[in-house]
Amino acid sequence: MYGISATSGRKLGGIDHLRQSLRDILTTPIGSRVMRREYGSRLFDLIDAPFSSSVKLDIIAATAQAIMTWEPRVVVESVSLSSFQPGKIVIDLAGKYLPDGREVQLEGIVIE
Repeated sequence: MYGISATSGRKLGGIDHLRQSLRDILTTPIGSRVMRREYGSRLFDLIDAPFSSSVKLDIIAATAQAIMTWEPRVVVESVSLSSFQPGKIVIDLAGKYLPDGREVQLEGIVIE
């Protein structure tokens, strides 16, 4: 699948396009897109919550749920938080990229 880079306007494909798509899904609050209100993730409901093991689990679940719902090219195998501060989450993902079957690691996805 190919698309256009959000930063350069050039053709973007493969893992780079997947990374951009995942960032878009995770940084879009549910209800904010006109004509597609259910698109996005619940992370903005959780980003300012005080850190606890329960909130951490909710963030991991919301991340996995959003990706499984909106990105058919990847199967999520693990989600971890490399950083959690009020107002900023850094997520690391591991999974399988279905178009070619290879394992992928996507690290440093920042949600602010």
